[in-house]
Amino acid sequence: MTTANIISIIRMCLIPVFILFALLDFPTSSYIAVAIFIVASMTDWVDGYIARKYNQVTTFGKFLDPLADKLLVIAAALVLIERGDMGSVPAFIIVARELIVTSLRIVAMGEGIVIAAQKSGKAKTFIQMVGTVFLFTPLRHIAVFGISLGTVVVWLMAAITVVSGIEYFKSFGGVLNPTENNKGEGK
Repeated sequence: MTTANIISIIRMCLIPVFILFALLDFPTSSYIAVAIFIVASMTDWVDGYIARKYNQVTTFGKFLDPLADKLLVIAAALVLIERGDMGSVPAFIIVARELIVTSLRIVAMGEGIVIAAQKSGKAKTFIQMVGTVFLFTPLRHIAVFGISLGTVVVWLMAAITVVSGIEYFKSFGGVLNPTENNKGEGK
């Protein structure tokens, strides 16, 4: 167990705490939730930095780090739906992409291929995390040309999610093609 992997596990442990404070109804609960979300989001950068700097890049870490990101993003989407700050369609797009790419990673791992985070995936995660923090602020209600900034941010998050998902499938979708040895399996 490396330091980088422990930090990823800490990120995963912060998720239920974030959800709890995000859904509590007392004056400072949203601020606490945002602070927890920011700390959890920053651990994504910290664990990657430590893994690269101290040569702690592991196959387990390549699996765990994006999984922790996905769980954090999915938790945020569910919280934002519950709070009324995200519609179900963009949330579904975000959650579906996360599950599809995770499934692709699992299939690839079965073929001995580790799919590390791509640049578009990292950009997607950054935009989702910044967007989530924004959606906890009163700025989300500001309207420009009759459209709230919160709506713009939500659809931007959904769009980058789709673009990133397409890139993963262009790069790694080949692992889903059946070979002569496994035709008909995994229907």
